Amino acid sequence: MGAGKKIKNVSKTTKGKVKETTGKAVGNESLEAKGRAEQMAGDAKQAAQKAKDALKH
Repeated sequence: MGAGKKIKNVSKTTKGKVKETTGKAVGNESLEAKGRAEQMAGDAKQAAQKAKDALKH
């Protein structure tokens, strides 16, 4: 996986976790849900990149 893509995907997952935690803390269910969705998107992209890298080797 390219370092830039890996950093971008991890960043997306981390931002999602922050949004989810903030949403829980302030009682904002919408922000919490957006955070979870962002985490899942980042995780999915990481998994796809790992699979693509595995096929290359």
